[in-house]
Amino acid sequence: MAKNFNSVSFTVLLLVLMMASTVILQSEATRNGQGKCLPRGCKSTPMFSEECGPDPFPGSNNDCCHCCVTKYGKDAVCKGVVEGADSHCHCYKESA
Repeated sequence: MAKNFNSVSFTVLLLVLMMASTVILQSEATRNGQGKCLPRGCKSTPMFSEECGPDPFPGSNNDCCHCCVTKYGKDAVCKGVVEGADSHCHCYKESA
């Protein structure tokens, strides 16, 4: 009985440590700018604003969003999306 209890305790402890380390790694990624960009998105219908980055844009929508925020500022952008057959990074702002 004691051996079973010890192995169960060890397994639970191992699971808790794995979950905790995963949360720590995720929070570090978010602090380093690798987290989800502008999670609130656009409140109203978005309006095209500018393009960002190279053509074709090599990254994801999240990378495009980070490019837009870095270039135009967090207040000027509500989302960034890689669009079109040529894969351009398009930055959008809130419609007036």
